[in-house]
Amino acid sequence: MFIQSSDPPRRAGITAVGSFLPEEARSSDALQREVARRSGLALPPRLLTQATGILSRRVAGEGVYASTLAAGAGRRALAAAGLTPPDIDLLLFASASRDMVEPATAHIVQAELGTRAHALDVTNACNSFVNGIDLARAMVLAGRARRALVVTGETPSRAVQYEPADFAELRSGFAGYTFGDAGAAVVVEAVERGGILDVDSETHSEHWEVGGIPGGGSRHPRGDAYTYFRGDGNELRGVFEKVGTAVIDRTLHRTGMDWADFAKVLVHQVTVPYLERFAELTGVPAGKLVVTVPELGNVASASIGVQLDRVYGELSPGERVLCVGLGGGISIMTMVWEKS
Repeated sequence: MFIQSSDPPRRAGITAVGSFLPEEARSSDALQREVARRSGLALPPRLLTQATGILSRRVAGEGVYASTLAAGAGRRALAAAGLTPPDIDLLLFASASRDMVEPATAHIVQAELGTRAHALDVTNACNSFVNGIDLARAMVLAGRARRALVVTGETPSRAVQYEPADFAELRSGFAGYTFGDAGAAVVVEAVERGGILDVDSETHSEHWEVGGIPGGGSRHPRGDAYTYFRGDGNELRGVFEKVGTAVIDRTLHRTGMDWADFAKVLVHQVTVPYLERFAELTGVPAGKLVVTVPELGNVASASIGVQLDRVYGELSPGERVLCVGLGGGISIMTMVWEKS
């Protein structure tokens, strides 16, 4: 249920965080052995590990869905905030994954949590979660919601092609071998100080065909072949390198901040080489990064949420965090958040 306030708050921020990981861990070497066994392709030893820097990832088991991971993270965020389900009046499921095409996965999460909030999905590839936080902030500032729970549950491991027909198909789906599963959640509400200070984005939709999962929509409503991730990882990386730093430079200039002003920099993580290239191009000190990709892989939109959960308790009021989202489509987002 929405509430309409005659005196909307001036600030909104993140007041609690939670994350949730599947129990099963799968190493890159084990994944490569499985692909080689099922496809019959002779792959160079440790190809996946050496190419990506990813040692392992978590994989959702049978009966574990995007909603399962989102609800698990949501419960932890509510517990961290000392809240109960009725305290939430806006629930956003913000994820690239979903349980099904219809209804919105937010309703499945809501049924699990027991909230009675206005519920809807927000989808924008790996930027979904940051987009969801931004939307929740806007709704709170507009007086349309009092307290929002933004959740993501990512299960991209189910878009991995385990039986490529040949090396061309292996290359086409190679980005999928970086995927891992995870859930994350934040509570967004009015705050007296700090909060979300700045949001910026840049979109280059002419590159939408570079990578994605084509199935499940009106173009390819049926056919298992369309349910696997397809894309050119090198081309996608090249596009991000070409356009990705402009929005970051603009954010730093507009806010008058530099890297020294941030306690942490949370960036969407695809592979270790890509993260290293990001640091090289932007100049962010390595010590500011929260590195999760070697142990968790690319967890899509949950990446920034999982990182934030790992450092939230270490941050002091007044410390600032820069979030940098990178999503297929493509879009780049920045969000400056100060702990209240």
